[in-house]
Amino acid sequence: MQNQAFIGIGSNLDNPMEKCREAATLLQAIPGITVAALSSYYKTEPLGQPDQPWYINAVAEIRSTLDPLALLHALLHIEKEMGRERTDKWGPRIIDLDLLFYGNSVLNIAALKLPHPEIPNRKFVLAPLEEIAPDHVHPVLQKTVREMLNDLPDDLKVERLAPS
Repeated sequence: MQNQAFIGIGSNLDNPMEKCREAATLLQAIPGITVAALSSYYKTEPLGQPDQPWYINAVAEIRSTLDPLALLHALLHIEKEMGRERTDKWGPRIIDLDLLFYGNSVLNIAALKLPHPEIPNRKFVLAPLEEIAPDHVHPVLQKTVREMLNDLPDDLKVERLAPS
């Protein structure tokens, strides 16, 4: 059975637009994953540590036969393959892939929390997500992506760039 999921894609090092495109290509190449939609790319102000390069962010909608943990491991494998080293939580990164939603699943284990707990607080996730899935409902908050974006007090700058 194919399950709908949404993946956040971000980078702010080593040609970040190219890194995001490469990650989307690698995502599509994983057996059991089909990329159904990819948002435009967005230039976004960094969160946490302002003294770093701005990010490029996008969101992919996928269909997958992988269960949530297997999908998470596939995302971590792509990050590792692309050279990601996990050092600083808020620091620059060559690639960042976040499992945002997996269908309507709600999961809270050490390895994975679904939906991603920071979705309602992150304009750099909600803006591209709203582009491709404005009516997707958060299974815990019972709000659509559009409603969460409209409610967001986040004033970090997010600028839409090129279509994917």
